[in-house]
Amino acid sequence: MSESTKAVFLSYAREDTDAARRIAEALRGFGVEVWFDQSELRGGDQWDAKIRGQIKACALFIPVISATTQARDEAYFRLEWKLADDRSHLMAPGKPFIVPVVIDATPETGAAVPESFSRAQWTRLAGGMPTPEFVTQTKRLLEPRRADGAGAAPATPAAAAAARPGKSPLLAVAVIAVVAIGAAVFFALRPGLKENPPAAASVRPVTEHKPAAAPPIASLPSPSPSLSPSTRPPTADAKSIAVLPFTNMSEDKDTGFFADGVHEDLLTNLAVVPELKVISRTSVLQYRGTTKTMRQIGAELGVAFLLEGSVRRAGNKVRVTGQLINTSNDEHVWAKSYDRDLTDIFAIQSAIAQEIATALSAALSPEVRKHLDRRPTDNPAAYDLFLKGRIVRNDSALGVLGPLQEAERFFQGAVDLDPKFAAAWGELAVVHALYGFWGLDHTPERIAKGEAAMQQAERLAPKAPDVIRVRGTYAYYAFRDYDTAIAAYGKLARLQPNDPTVYSSLGLISRRQGRMGEAVNYLRRAVELDPASFSNLRNLAISLFRSRRWDEQRAVLQRALALRPDSLQEQFLLAQVDFDQKGSTESTEKWIAGLAPSVRESPVGIYYRKQVAWVKADAAEYRRLDHLQLFFADEEGEGVAAMTAAAIFAAEGDLAAVRERITGIMTKLRGRLQSEPANVGLWLNLGIGESLLGNHAEAFRLFRKMEELLPESRDAMDGPWHSYEVAMAYARSGDKERALSELARLLQKTSDRSVHYIRVDPGFVSLRGDPRFEALLNDPANNQPLF
Repeated sequence: MSESTKAVFLSYAREDTDAARRIAEALRGFGVEVWFDQSELRGGDQWDAKIRGQIKACALFIPVISATTQARDEAYFRLEWKLADDRSHLMAPGKPFIVPVVIDATPETGAAVPESFSRAQWTRLAGGMPTPEFVTQTKRLLEPRRADGAGAAPATPAAAAAARPGKSPLLAVAVIAVVAIGAAVFFALRPGLKENPPAAASVRPVTEHKPAAAPPIASLPSPSPSLSPSTRPPTADAKSIAVLPFTNMSEDKDTGFFADGVHEDLLTNLAVVPELKVISRTSVLQYRGTTKTMRQIGAELGVAFLLEGSVRRAGNKVRVTGQLINTSNDEHVWAKSYDRDLTDIFAIQSAIAQEIATALSAALSPEVRKHLDRRPTDNPAAYDLFLKGRIVRNDSALGVLGPLQEAERFFQGAVDLDPKFAAAWGELAVVHALYGFWGLDHTPERIAKGEAAMQQAERLAPKAPDVIRVRGTYAYYAFRDYDTAIAAYGKLARLQPNDPTVYSSLGLISRRQGRMGEAVNYLRRAVELDPASFSNLRNLAISLFRSRRWDEQRAVLQRALALRPDSLQEQFLLAQVDFDQKGSTESTEKWIAGLAPSVRESPVGIYYRKQVAWVKADAAEYRRLDHLQLFFADEEGEGVAAMTAAAIFAAEGDLAAVRERITGIMTKLRGRLQSEPANVGLWLNLGIGESLLGNHAEAFRLFRKMEELLPESRDAMDGPWHSYEVAMAYARSGDKERALSELARLLQKTSDRSVHYIRVDPGFVSLRGDPRFEALLNDPANNQPLF
């Protein structure tokens, strides 16, 4: 017997089995556990004990009433009804328990049922055919009630996060901190934020590559200025929809990846319909298992309609159910169930997408129908591997090697089983590109693998939206080829004008090109289209920080924390806004003091305390905390901790401590450079290390090579950061003129350093007190918004 406290017990006469089965399957299709035994064996001690236990434990008791039950004076179902009636007398008044269902014209008056059944409201389902209203009402009766009896209490984002299995809060915090520092090349102490990859294609190797001509900006979606997302509440467009995560109803719970994959592919299909506004996967995942009402969810996401559904997979068969709900009045527009062979899963996704488009009066052109009816693969095993790889890539921390390797194995396995699977080739190409972009593997062999995969994807399906998207993503991460990426996303924008990932991707590309005003407006638009996307809010906050738009950055971080109040990274960055804007550490110190002792003394807490010591220029405290632990266990993280500590030691003139801290790291970096000569991060970090060791000529040689591989003009995000490291190297070498000249130039650009941060950075310790340095930092223009 199930341990669930939310199960429904279905009681019926043998003659009404078919009707009872229809009711049971409808409820199960939408995630309701039903105790419905079809055994013909009635009676016996074992059977009797089981039935009694289930009736005592169930949350709702549904008696199926009919002419048959009226005619039978003696039957086992009558014992079940008596047991339920007896239990109802022990319950508080008003507590829902008995839910009578009548499957024919049997009248309530004079019905042969216990008295408690007569007091309950009856539902009539002709022939046992369940309606969407019946399913929804049953689900609501199963929701926990508040003390005031008003129904289920809304779950907070924190509670929802805590409810996810296998995710300890401290582990989640640790993952966030790992992402914040960066995996390979961020050796400044400031908590840099990694962008999520744009929502993947064939370009030449960088030495031969000729980027495609970018379309004029006027031909792309307009990034016209908009209100701050903190002041503009989401509004529901008449053709807007969110698809809630599908419930996995399969007996084999390890197939949960399949339900999630069907959910994501349906979202992709809906995005192809130009008139629809579709909320992204990342925004709807927070509602998995939620107790919030449809109206609440609709209001939070700013959508007029919600789709909820389930997937049941057994052998080579699959059932997908869907229920479309109007969020303004909870009206059920339609509910359908699709039973097909597993190989027909794409036909089911297409059918649901077309049903939704029709219900929302969205036009479907022949081209859109062609995209919806496309079958990416005919091999179910290849599709399984593809879905598993995509989930790993979607849900893993950025810049971490292990999940990237796992995703590569899944995608490679998919194309091995089906060499014509274009989408899998495209995703495999992006994985290869991310190895290089994150500094994990930039070997010629890795680059060649990415090229081959992307070319294969384009040969197979050059016009498919998922391949067009992948082409843009691949060009961005493999070669920083922004023109090709813009061309791809511009084309996608014309196919999917309301797709928020198009705007978020264009925002990320624009800021790499140094067009930060456009980037901010694109990201604002992405947030408007997808108001519950944490990643979009995070990327917008990064862009606002780099643009010195402090007040709006503060508002966006507050909105992000409303979605994830337990995010230490956003909490810290919000506290740091006062420092970047005014030079005050009061808010940050207050935040640190308010952390729970278990967090404050954890590796994550010590990491943030080290950052506070850094901005307070408290070298002694930083040394003490650094001695307590090395935050990371992996090579990249070890390098981050070592180089940042060495910067403190170098500022104090303690060369012996610098050598002790980074000599081993430098040896590892030189070893990698032999096999990865095009890895920009290795040249940068070796240059920083040589500068800290006092080997200035060698440091500048390494920096020159870094600039040859990635000039500042090719990357307005990483370029200025690299140039700040060069400026600090000039300051350490005693060349104050060049250091000051670089600083003056960089303060006119977007960067990850405010004037208050530069003031306390130990890399510029030799400039402190110089009137020219102080004048730069005290000039109000150098801390004003850049646009």
